[in-house]
Amino acid sequence: MTKKAVVVKNMSVKFGDFYAVRDVSFDVSRGEIFGFLGANGAGKTTTIRVLCGLLPASSGVVIVDDVLFFQGRENEVKKKVGYMSQRFTLYDDLSVKENFDFAAALRNLTKKQYLEQRKKLLEFIGFDRNLRVVVKNLPAGLKQQIALCVALLHNPKIVFLDEPTAGVAPRARLNFWKLIKKLAKDGKTIFVTTHYMDEAENCGRIALMRDGRLIEIDSPENLKQKVFGDSLYRLRPRKKNPKMPDLDLLDMWQPYGASYHLHFKDSVRVAKYLRDLKSDWEISQVSPSLEDVFIKLVEEQNK
Repeated sequence: MTKKAVVVKNMSVKFGDFYAVRDVSFDVSRGEIFGFLGANGAGKTTTIRVLCGLLPASSGVVIVDDVLFFQGRENEVKKKVGYMSQRFTLYDDLSVKENFDFAAALRNLTKKQYLEQRKKLLEFIGFDRNLRVVVKNLPAGLKQQIALCVALLHNPKIVFLDEPTAGVAPRARLNFWKLIKKLAKDGKTIFVTTHYMDEAENCGRIALMRDGRLIEIDSPENLKQKVFGDSLYRLRPRKKNPKMPDLDLLDMWQPYGASYHLHFKDSVRVAKYLRDLKSDWEISQVSPSLEDVFIKLVEEQNK
């Protein structure tokens, strides 16, 4: 068994003449929390569908937990992975027990396997309610924890979490990520998409997609350093109509609350540029966030 949970080489997915994913290559290590970010339509969902065994690639190599995936081997891949999203994972009108029962039947688990794994998973999340409670009566954060358990019922080695905490309260999101880190520590490989950049900071590495292509892949800190170095600035206006910077000199000018984040194309002459702005702006150097990286590499390029 290799140390890689997922290996993708030159993968493309084509629908007619349209490339949803074009020539993408990456790998994910076992036990890694791997973030997958991009704007809507970037190709994230199509890539995940391939890795979950729902859609064969048009070309390239895809290996999921040592299974080389091609048409006809969908079920072999599906057995290796678990999947959950912010919706359609649980049936609201069924009880917690009924949701588990249904998932166990779909996965053809024996009664012994099912009951042992259910007990283990409910202990894992600290669930102490009656299993006959109807799912729609649970808080959103607890629903997502139950959904995670259902996705783990067949004990997959790789878990795909597609925006799992969308619409969940901040404290519940924090608790959910504690569970994710525990899973990774226990050897599960976690492949996660999220629109919350603070959550993405928890990933060991992040892949950024745009227009069906993989444009960057690295750790959060390396991405921030690679894109901005030490030259990201925050400008807060001192007056009502401040003198605006020359936008031709900038490769980033982004509203950020009551201030702006600014990055110059020419780092050599930064000091002179800033001196010209000081009378109209309060200027401070700031550490870039993943949100800054995402805006610069993904959102600005889509404008």
